[in-house]
Amino acid sequence: MHHYPRPDAGIEDRPAMPFALSPDRERKLQEILERYPTKMAATLPLLHLCQEQEGYVGDDVVAFVSQRLDLPTSHVKGVVTFYTLYNQQPVGKHQVWICRTLPCALRGAYDVIEHCERRLGIHCGETTPDGKVTLRTAECLASCGTAPMMQVDKDYYENLTRERVDEILKELTES
Repeated sequence: MHHYPRPDAGIEDRPAMPFALSPDRERKLQEILERYPTKMAATLPLLHLCQEQEGYVGDDVVAFVSQRLDLPTSHVKGVVTFYTLYNQQPVGKHQVWICRTLPCALRGAYDVIEHCERRLGIHCGETTPDGKVTLRTAECLASCGTAPMMQVDKDYYENLTRERVDEILKELTES
């Protein structure tokens, strides 16, 4: 005979939630909740707020958002895994996204990617050993007329040349 635990078994043994917003971000959360008609509608901005603080959205952040918005963890996890804007693991101090869609590809995006990989000593999807840069590719960064381009954190760099890429990477790795 198979024994199945009661659904409430072990609740008292669960550790306290390890993630909490800072007091300043807690105030921002209240402002967010006032702006949206339902708690569910605040999922994206709350995830951004948490990632801003933590650097990524781990399971503890998913549990926090789920609890604060009265949503199933599966819903929150679905949002996190759907959008590339949410980091699911720790990332470097700077994130470099290189657009690789057709307009950028035709104007040298893959040369930019290879150059960045050589200069940083990593492949796309990896972080430099010093934790300064995570290199990624994007399907479209909506700057087709200025290809090839990359996004570094929140800034766009367009009409890239090898020399300009070197300047950008030098600035990131020396900071």
